[in-house]
Amino acid sequence: MEPTPESLALFQKAQAIGEKLGLDLRPGKVGGGSDGNFTAALGVPTLDGLGLLGGDAHQKTEYVVVPEIPRRAALLAELLAAL
Repeated sequence: MEPTPESLALFQKAQAIGEKLGLDLRPGKVGGGSDGNFTAALGVPTLDGLGLLGGDAHQKTEYVVVPEIPRRAALLAELLAAL
């Protein structure tokens, strides 16, 4: 999934909202697949990584940082409201 001007503008909205919530959102690039690849391929502005903060995805040691759940939920809710 390569960035487009539209997806970068969407990221900037998320980044501004995140800043108000005390989140330091930065663009990233990782390997692997995502459902977002399908929408991005159709030209739909797409962000990935709006889920919960954690690590070790898809492993037995996968975890979520529980105290961050409200802030991550607020980010998603405010971003959807801004659209």
